[in-house]
Amino acid sequence: MTEIPIANPQVSETAKEAVCDVLDSGMLADGEVVRDFEAEFAEYVGVDHAVATSSGTTALHAMLAAAGIGEGDVVLTTPFSFIASANAVKHAGAEVAFADVRRDTFNLDPDAVREVLAERNDVTALLPVHLYGLPADMAAFRSIAREYDLQLFEDAAQAHGAKYDGKFVGSLGDAGAFSFYPTKNMTSGEGGMITTDDDELARRARQVIDHGRAEGGDGGYEHVSVGYNFRMTNIAAAIGREQLSRLPEWIEGRRAIAGRLGSGLADVEGVVTPEVATGRTHAFHQYTVRVDDREAATASLDGAGVGYGVYYPTTILDQPAYDVDVDCPVAEAASEAVLSLPVHPGVEDPSPIVEALRRLEVGA
Repeated sequence: MTEIPIANPQVSETAKEAVCDVLDSGMLADGEVVRDFEAEFAEYVGVDHAVATSSGTTALHAMLAAAGIGEGDVVLTTPFSFIASANAVKHAGAEVAFADVRRDTFNLDPDAVREVLAERNDVTALLPVHLYGLPADMAAFRSIAREYDLQLFEDAAQAHGAKYDGKFVGSLGDAGAFSFYPTKNMTSGEGGMITTDDDELARRARQVIDHGRAEGGDGGYEHVSVGYNFRMTNIAAAIGREQLSRLPEWIEGRRAIAGRLGSGLADVEGVVTPEVATGRTHAFHQYTVRVDDREAATASLDGAGVGYGVYYPTTILDQPAYDVDVDCPVAEAASEAVLSLPVHPGVEDPSPIVEALRRLEVGA
């Protein structure tokens, strides 16, 4: 029996009441509750616009499409992420390219990006991922984007509440995309959000997610482009609004638990704890360590009733859907060594997690 699960979504009575209010209103689909959620999320991130979508994947897809990414474009991203990071590029009609990651952060490596750009001149955009809730090196990527005249997007699906040099992720590029899947730092059941300061990108994003409906169409039937049904529902937004109000508290809780895990595991041989560079605030969607013997580590955690996750056991390069011949040795090595431990606010006492990994040292 798992006593400490890897994830533990918390939905309060207040959120349940908000959902019931939506159900009672009869306005279940996209509507004013979604607009309120968008406004509150934009204010939280510190951007002019937020556009709610049906999932993190549709947020990525619509963001790229609204920015004009499509056939003839090449978007450079990381091979060490959930496959949606690459799939969204393909959905938008563009080609995806990959560069290796940094060993210390697991995030896209700016030096590796420069190596790719030196070899090919067809890349038009960068899509770094703030993996596990740790911001990528956005100063470096902004510099690269300016130098090579590239668009710069953020995959912030795992990084609600993370900061880079005091600014929230989702406000650091041309646009950002978040996910509200149940295991994320905050959820709407299922959903996503695009964030941007670009008025035109936001306008086009609203068209993309609503069947290309004309702006100001008020639900009418004038469609100026071929879009999608990527809209969020009022039901999801009702949950999301309440979750957003609790996000700062939850992020602090995750960081506190991460601190206790880091202290407890600091001297454990065969376990490397996460590094957080100066100027970055880790949101700890996952607390991901690198272990020498993952099979032994997971067996010890199983024995202690501690949940865990392997994010990700294979790179996107090695997925059957891609099978790309690109050399990314750091990402390949990471896929064989990473192990994510419970860090959510439901972890009242992380000592069983620490003790399970400490037992590896004595072979218990």
